[in-house]
Amino acid sequence: MTGSDPVRRLAAAGVENAPREVRLLRDLAENDPAKLADFVRRREAGEPYSRIRGAREFWSLDFALSPDTLDPRPDSETLIEAAIEFFPDRAAKLRALDLGTGSGALLLAFLSEFRNASGVGIDILPGAVDTARRNAERLGFGARARFALGDWTETHRGAADVILANPPYIPTEEIDTLERSVRGFDPRMALDGGADGLDAYRALAPVIRACLKPGGVALVELGMGQAEAVAAIMRAAGLRPAGTRRDLAGIPRCLAIRQAKSATCGGI
Repeated sequence: MTGSDPVRRLAAAGVENAPREVRLLRDLAENDPAKLADFVRRREAGEPYSRIRGAREFWSLDFALSPDTLDPRPDSETLIEAAIEFFPDRAAKLRALDLGTGSGALLLAFLSEFRNASGVGIDILPGAVDTARRNAERLGFGARARFALGDWTETHRGAADVILANPPYIPTEEIDTLERSVRGFDPRMALDGGADGLDAYRALAPVIRACLKPGGVALVELGMGQAEAVAAIMRAAGLRPAGTRRDLAGIPRCLAIRQAKSATCGGI
């Protein structure tokens, strides 16, 4: 594979900025022509560079990926930004719960900002839990982060100051319309939010009410146009929406949720 052939192939496949992509793939192949040919073939088929590399940067940390993990996107960083706004004391001894942890990106990014915090990440996919554990150890958070296999509504993790969640929120019928890099390589379970995209929020609401400490905050990621509907779900569960945070495109991407004043907190 020589000359501009890989560039033309990726450009023909609809890959944006094909020359840059080929440069990245060449570096990844380490001058091995066979590896480069394989990488170009995979990229041509729609596999994102992060999957080929096996890692993605998130919040300036490098996270290993696996087939059971969502590929973390910059939009999700709005949850960490919101956490910093709600808890300006970076030395606070906070306990966090990350529901649907995937690669562990949200929980570990949170721990990187709050040096005395600890947390638990829960995921229903075994490969995600294993990947998150490896990421925690490699990034130096193994002593403060634990990961457990389980369903959100079946785990018993006690009360938390902060709940983080990037739930599946794509309506089922829209999944096949997503970009190939998403629909073909992110786990469907991490995308499929049911008929209206809101099933996960309905499941999360009672868990948040049971687990969030008074004075704590739950930060959940939103799909486009879902802020009002998700806020209504949380109110119906006896919770209090406490504002949204927009992503770089100006889309409300994070909903903050507080306990209602009359709520009490206990373990799930």
